[in-house]
Amino acid sequence: MKNKRYSGNRAVILDFLPDTFETLLDVGCAAGEFGSVVRTASGAEVWGVEPMSEAALRAKSKLDNVVNDFFDLNAPIPEAYFDVVTFNDSLEHFPEPISPLRLAKQKLKPSGTLVCCVPNVRYIENVKNLLFEKDWKYTERGILDDTHLRFFTKKSLERTIDEAGFSIKKIEGINPYWDSGRRTRVLLPLLGRWAEDMKYFQFVVVAEPTR
Repeated sequence: MKNKRYSGNRAVILDFLPDTFETLLDVGCAAGEFGSVVRTASGAEVWGVEPMSEAALRAKSKLDNVVNDFFDLNAPIPEAYFDVVTFNDSLEHFPEPISPLRLAKQKLKPSGTLVCCVPNVRYIENVKNLLFEKDWKYTERGILDDTHLRFFTKKSLERTIDEAGFSIKKIEGINPYWDSGRRTRVLLPLLGRWAEDMKYFQFVVVAEPTR
């Protein structure tokens, strides 16, 4: 689904959604900004699940249905109801990613689509801090956000999606580096194709249920 009227990192995910769909579940919907964009652009019925009460309350004015709960077996979300389930910068907040992905498969229709966006821990700026600053410093935002419980590379994301029972249809890096510092300009060309994935701040994967 293409829509260029919206900006911001999360709105980029619109380009990875199916061209047409009727129902979407946004896991970790926060205050509903992304779901609201999807609802406006597609006309779909959009649900969100969000454990933080204040954010969920704000989301309720923007989405068709908001479940103020953790995304687990107890959450009152229908089975085999959704054409699309999204984890838009939320999968990294789970202590273990396979279980929520398998639960998402139960919520999807058999022909449904999973779309996940996660930070790339091999992003060049992050690697530079490890190499040159010898540091792994958590921050309020970004790849090392202090609320992130899991970290992904492109390879580990592919493995996680496969182990959860999905077939990957597409995986792409988004938000490539913009830093023009000397170290970045020198380091990336030296590393060549081995460093291709290090250019991207995030990866988005599109997958379908298999088993």
